[in-house]
Amino acid sequence: MLRSTATLLLFAAATCTAAPDEADRLFTLKVGPLLAQKCNGCHGDDSEKIKGDFNMLTREGLLAGGKEIGASVVVPGKADESFLMEAIRWEDPDFEMPPKENDRLTEKEIATVAEWINAGAPWPDEPTQDAIRQEERKRKVTADGTLIETSGGLGDGWTFRRYQPEDVWAFQPVKRPPLPDPGANPVDAFVRAKLAAADVEPAPQSDPRTLIRRATYDLHGLPPTPAETYRFSEAWKLDPQAAWSDLLDRLLASPHYGERWGQHWLDIARYADTAGFSNDYERSNAWRYRDYVIRSFNEDKPYDQFVREQLAGDEIAPQDPEMIVATGFLRMGPFDNAMVMKEEARQLYLDDVVNSVGQTFLSTTMRCFKCHDHKFDPLPTRDYYRMYATFATTQMAEREAAFTEKENPGDAASEAEARRLLSFAVEKKNELVNKREAAAREWYRENKLPYKDNNARKDDPDEMKPPRHCGLDYVEQGRLKVREQDEWIWNRRLERYQPLAQAVYSGPDPKRIFARKLRMQGRKQHDQNWRPDSRIYLGGSYQAPGDQVTPGVLSAIALPTKHGTEEDPYALPDGLYGRRKAFADWVTDPGNPLTSRSIVNRIWQHHFARPIAGNPNNFGAKGGKPTHPKLLDWLAADLVENGWKLKRLHKLIMMSGTYRQSVSHPEMASLRNRDPDNKLIAYFSPRRLSAEEMRDTMLSLSGELNKQMGGLPIKPEINMEVALQPRMIQFSIAPAYLPSPTPEKRNRRTIYAYRVRGQADPFLELFNQPNPNDSCEERDAAAVTPQAFSLLNSSTVTDRSIAFALRVQREAATLEKQIDRTFHLAFSRQPSAPERERLLRYAREMRAYHAATPAPEESYPTKITRSLVEEFSGSPFEYEEILPVFEDYTPDKKAADVSAETRALADVCLLIFNSNEFIYVY
Repeated sequence: MLRSTATLLLFAAATCTAAPDEADRLFTLKVGPLLAQKCNGCHGDDSEKIKGDFNMLTREGLLAGGKEIGASVVVPGKADESFLMEAIRWEDPDFEMPPKENDRLTEKEIATVAEWINAGAPWPDEPTQDAIRQEERKRKVTADGTLIETSGGLGDGWTFRRYQPEDVWAFQPVKRPPLPDPGANPVDAFVRAKLAAADVEPAPQSDPRTLIRRATYDLHGLPPTPAETYRFSEAWKLDPQAAWSDLLDRLLASPHYGERWGQHWLDIARYADTAGFSNDYERSNAWRYRDYVIRSFNEDKPYDQFVREQLAGDEIAPQDPEMIVATGFLRMGPFDNAMVMKEEARQLYLDDVVNSVGQTFLSTTMRCFKCHDHKFDPLPTRDYYRMYATFATTQMAEREAAFTEKENPGDAASEAEARRLLSFAVEKKNELVNKREAAAREWYRENKLPYKDNNARKDDPDEMKPPRHCGLDYVEQGRLKVREQDEWIWNRRLERYQPLAQAVYSGPDPKRIFARKLRMQGRKQHDQNWRPDSRIYLGGSYQAPGDQVTPGVLSAIALPTKHGTEEDPYALPDGLYGRRKAFADWVTDPGNPLTSRSIVNRIWQHHFARPIAGNPNNFGAKGGKPTHPKLLDWLAADLVENGWKLKRLHKLIMMSGTYRQSVSHPEMASLRNRDPDNKLIAYFSPRRLSAEEMRDTMLSLSGELNKQMGGLPIKPEINMEVALQPRMIQFSIAPAYLPSPTPEKRNRRTIYAYRVRGQADPFLELFNQPNPNDSCEERDAAAVTPQAFSLLNSSTVTDRSIAFALRVQREAATLEKQIDRTFHLAFSRQPSAPERERLLRYAREMRAYHAATPAPEESYPTKITRSLVEEFSGSPFEYEEILPVFEDYTPDKKAADVSAETRALADVCLLIFNSNEFIYVY
């Protein structure tokens, strides 16, 4: 019974009528817990390791002092004469207590200790203290904060801890507040009310060219075309409000919307095409989850439905392939069970799922209360393990899921390449296997024993079978292992073309977990009576099981489940099936304040370059507090009341005058001192393009962008050294990164690029594409020197500048018109006279330079030699790896392929790519 502890204690408190002395209350409620937390670890908890012989567990011990400090440590009634005060104030360099900086007492805590000593340092007996505590627990709100009822902590001290209202704001129900100005856009009403209170005027409105660029990047991640900018500017002259509304409708209706906002979601979900860690094997069907996310945004799927499908699609509609694919969310984290005990591997997976679900949907960092009750939030360890139990019947699998008509799995060329590499590996493997087996046959003949093949003889005694690698030297032994590994890798790659999904199912624990190949056990194979033994793991260790728990949800928000009872209102079903579906229903319950606030905060974040609540993955006490809490709640309530529709929310936000503000403000100098982070939103904060937006924009400007949607991952060209670098996987070396063979395939949007956890694209990584091992709540926008070098010198940007120049040359005849065209395409404006003159002069200088300086030819290898160390002999060996893609490869145009005039114009395009106007959205 989750409420039993609190209920019994409150009942007991009602029977106590004594009015305790205020000094006794001070010790019981504040000083005693403070000493226990800050001091007793060294001075009493362990009777055999009491530092300085100073035992602070009793008043007698405290007054007696220790071997280095006498009875003056506490002088009742005289705080100023008590050495304890010097120690906790850190006034004596030899006695700074507690000794760690992070444990230092606050000024308020120090004042409390002084008040207690001046009151005579009373130390009431335990019955008195218990009566005081019980009386206090009857009061829900006191000066010390609010009592939050939960399922109960590991100790009463935590269970009845109090919280400041501002620290538990996210756990309170969402209530739509009244609009400060009912006639205004809701965003403007709340933002401008706060501006008015601060005596600050909002910035003026941006010009139409800036606004269409801002909106197009926000909703598409691409620049507007010159024609789109012109049409919008003309419509703006006639009716700005109608033009803006029509623009937003057009952008939201485009499939590019799903590609842009799908990327934001994949950042949170940790999307990648490989598993990570030291055995970074491919998850060949992960691309289907990526496409599911993009489709969901484009279809404007209600957010609550989107959430339910990812948490429990297989339990909601077991026969629907789309629902199976959706549960790929629960497989997105890095996972590797090599050299890990089954029980530990299982815990690692479930811990990852619980934390990911908490951060993504509830903006709650679950790991903070895995090992102990949460230090700052009303989240008991019990609730962590109840959520853990919710997923305890969830098993990983590559599940059969038929391709839908919305999916595009076909790519004959890439499949042929995989089969070619598989055939090469099998051929080389068979040569070595045949040599080994020939030697084995000879061994059996000499020993007058019947021949057994390698598998049949594995378990035979050593004297009854030939040596393990008979007939092979250490080089051949190493090569055999490599070829066997390659055979598995390319067979795995071929699963891309099969109707499989990286997904989950509900059932008992499989006997073994094969991370290389996971398949669903049929229900006929399930032990229908099996149930997980779900317990609290003390200290987070599965080897220290504690109290048993049943599936449940977070109790702090006081939202019962549909399956709860009076004794346990937060319970979920404990059967083999249905746990996740019931949990998903609770997460998406309209009364769940975390879910609606979480997604609204994320949507706002990507429109204003900062969230309303500072940490989108953490709404707890240590997360950033909301700058506009009433606005957040109004938008959250409105989202739920209007069917959880995200496109409607986008338009509501973007129609506001707040969104359309200029990045400049008449009082900018003053505001940078008063509000350096623009928390008032007095002006629009510029943002740098993300890594994906940079690459996609370059492709768009050069005319190379292939806007085909969905399907198998594409492979852009990356730095050749990185592409060919050795990368360990399953005790061998992973195959080299091979780009897609033609520009048409390579030059699709970056969201479709192959993501390898252990081999990031250097350009994208440099511009802060997040590591997919962790949920990314906010992209890092730090500007560092290597970024400038990369924009000026990398082959990625150089190739795009050449392609941009070639396009401009096709569309404009003279150098002057070509420079005008680069500005027209990149910025939807004409260059100023000084800009045009400087670039003309620069282009002419570079023409002369390139005419006198031939560009080097570039070539691509068709095979490479790898080197490894054979594990048993410790000796190095080499083997050959083929790179068939480069046998018939269509490279991007390089400097040696174009004229000096084109290279000079490409240098101008390179400057465009390096300009602030290109890199930032204003």
